[in-house]
Amino acid sequence: MDDIISVIIDFLAEYEDRSPDELLAELEQGGRELPVDSLLIVEILTHIEERYHVAIPADREAAQATRSVRAFATAVQDAINERQQS
Repeated sequence: MDDIISVIIDFLAEYEDRSPDELLAELEQGGRELPVDSLLIVEILTHIEERYHVAIPADREAAQATRSVRAFATAVQDAINERQQS
């Protein structure tokens, strides 16, 4: 899952025109879950879906997953696992 977190951080950093290391350090100050503005995650969602060839459902769980980078990475990993089982 660390790979997914890195990709999310990279996309977020690119979106904000910042370095990934700088962004990660800032998010780490918020705690282990790496809290992030959910609107930023929603902006990145399409890129993540395209990169991993998954669809993140627009449901309550997905909405909760947008509260932190780790929760979002878990939702992506779950979608990958579900796709592989299909």
